[in-house]
Amino acid sequence: MSIDRRSFIKLTAVSGGAAALAACSTGSPENQLIRFVPDEDLTPGIAEIKNGVCPICRAGCGTTVRVMQGDAQVVRNGQTGVMTMSLAKKLDGNPSHPISQGGICPRGQASIQITYHPDRLIEPLKRRGNRGSGDYQPVTWDIAVAELVSKLDAGGAAVAALTRPGSTSRNDLIALFLEKSGAPAPVTYELFSDDVLRQANLRSFGHEQLPTFDFGNSRLVISFGADFLGTWNSPVSQMAGYGKMRGGRPGIRGRLVQVEPRMSLTGASADEWVAIRPGTEGILALGLANAVGAKNASQYTPAEVEKQTGIKADRVERLASMLKDIRPAVAVVAGAPLAQTNGLFTAMAVNTLNEALGAVDAPGGLSFTPQTGAGSARLQADKARSLRQFAADILAGKNVPQVLIVDGANPVHTAPPAWKVKDALAKIPYIVSFGSFADDTSVMADLILPDHSALESWRDSRPESGTTKAIVTVAGPAMSPLHNTRATEDVLLDVAKKLKKPLGGMPDSLSAMLQAAAGGDDAWATAKKQGWVELKDGKGSAPKAQGSSAPKASPQPSPLSPGFDGDPSQYPFHFLPFASQAFLDGSTAHLPWLQEMPDPLSSAMWSTWVEINPTTANRLGIAMGDMIAITSAHGTVHAPAVLSPGTAPDIVAMPAGQGHETFTRYASGRGSNPVNVLAPVVEPETGALAWAATRVKIARVSEGNGELVLYGGALKEFEAHR
Repeated sequence: MSIDRRSFIKLTAVSGGAAALAACSTGSPENQLIRFVPDEDLTPGIAEIKNGVCPICRAGCGTTVRVMQGDAQVVRNGQTGVMTMSLAKKLDGNPSHPISQGGICPRGQASIQITYHPDRLIEPLKRRGNRGSGDYQPVTWDIAVAELVSKLDAGGAAVAALTRPGSTSRNDLIALFLEKSGAPAPVTYELFSDDVLRQANLRSFGHEQLPTFDFGNSRLVISFGADFLGTWNSPVSQMAGYGKMRGGRPGIRGRLVQVEPRMSLTGASADEWVAIRPGTEGILALGLANAVGAKNASQYTPAEVEKQTGIKADRVERLASMLKDIRPAVAVVAGAPLAQTNGLFTAMAVNTLNEALGAVDAPGGLSFTPQTGAGSARLQADKARSLRQFAADILAGKNVPQVLIVDGANPVHTAPPAWKVKDALAKIPYIVSFGSFADDTSVMADLILPDHSALESWRDSRPESGTTKAIVTVAGPAMSPLHNTRATEDVLLDVAKKLKKPLGGMPDSLSAMLQAAAGGDDAWATAKKQGWVELKDGKGSAPKAQGSSAPKASPQPSPLSPGFDGDPSQYPFHFLPFASQAFLDGSTAHLPWLQEMPDPLSSAMWSTWVEINPTTANRLGIAMGDMIAITSAHGTVHAPAVLSPGTAPDIVAMPAGQGHETFTRYASGRGSNPVNVLAPVVEPETGALAWAATRVKIARVSEGNGELVLYGGALKEFEAHR
């Protein structure tokens, strides 16, 4: 369904700035497939194609942007009106890019809506009401920057930053700003962190980063919980390799075995799906490693594996036989198996299996993308507090920053309530957010300085995996800014110059930073032309991955049983939140195309649901669409039931992403947030949130009431299932 030009102008004209904060709390979206740039507003002609960088995740995919002349709602010098200008119309994958290879995921396609979103913040805002109320007033950029400078100048105010992790010049600049201010490194946080896997790879192979998989040359892949075709790591690159593995080689069709207690999109694509007890994936990995010749794993016999995992011994033997006979083979681990209290053990067990398979630095196996200087994926955790410790310190009155910079992170929505992140933020005297939208965290800010969108400014990304080359993806503006926004990097550089004690050692400009990141003048010219460039090691040659992929004595993981929060007699089910195919951890829930996109397994849209095994549901008197209460020792959430045979009988699973209190008209007040019942349990050696280690109980609250929206169906059709 489209909207005419007059309706489009009305829709966007009333929704910028402070008005957007009011609109986002209404929770009453238009349930239609929004087209923010109607075709009738475009001038007929030949489209121009420009390079872009996908802003949705850390994969660093290169894109192409189709640009055409058209009319758009713009803000210039405080005045709102319609202007004819170049407008981005469509995004696709960059065919020359080593990661995207011409492909793009649905989330990347939908990212164009960030630019044209009716609730996008279009000018600087200063808090007028109480924190969290959403009561802001517009101010000029001069006033906003002057206020931030004065807060930083006040008595040498302590400053901190809260960001999402990622290797970009933007994150580098924030870290440098803090360093020159004498502050600790930024606190980085994301719900579905891969820190456990990075630590395991550091110990096993000498690389603190995610691996790159050569699926295209593999004949057998065994995946332990990794949804590598859907949401994990670099799905566009991994899907390209998977497509080659399955049908890109004459006479050879690779096989995929997926081991997990809840069927993911990758599991639905597998030749064989293996249900396993949560937290025992490492035992199966060591049992298979023992069968293919790993040292020091002889105790993991098929009988012992069956005892601990619930997988029959004869099936373990058959899987081992496949690994012996079908080569090259590689194992992948990610997701829920690493989000347990024994996640590091599991990751190192799978590393042991890969060593036994000869898969490390081998065709059809895994390798590590070379990293250069600033391109390192290491988070320098030894220099920065975790979010959990950051909040705990503030609540205890220790190390409380006077000014907090928030950029990209939304921990009020994605951190377990027991960490009390919102309470900690309330104790910080001054918060500035660079977000383009009012979300659950930025609504706590005293000052909001909205950024350009990725289509309106320079962007770069240095991927840690997904390609065998060390590259930087970089692209300039595809269009002029629509609103009275500024690039966050430019604002920080401006602030650094205006302080009473200007920060020395800062870059001259954003373009200078990007040029340095690309590797100099010649590389910069190449990057601008093709949208990416291969990085060099400073001596003119491509860098090689550092570290030892074949250590002399690979550390043997110590057996460790998983621990779960909740008495099994009171909380009989394992609770498994999972990354949404549309929203990941909720960071894209504000995009209506993704709300409208049916989930590939349940077909649900515009809603949250909880997946329950049909046998379990029948025993508890639960039917499709019934409202269910999911309760842990830390809280309760409600969601309609989806009966799923791909969910083990002792598992209840729920997608993350919905349940925002504040996040535009399309996501505010919609569905439930599974994070609200999570226990504050962490993997002990890395401190990463063990988000799969919570037990729950469930109860039917009411009969199906229409809160579950399915593509092409209605709740009245569920009566046949009762």
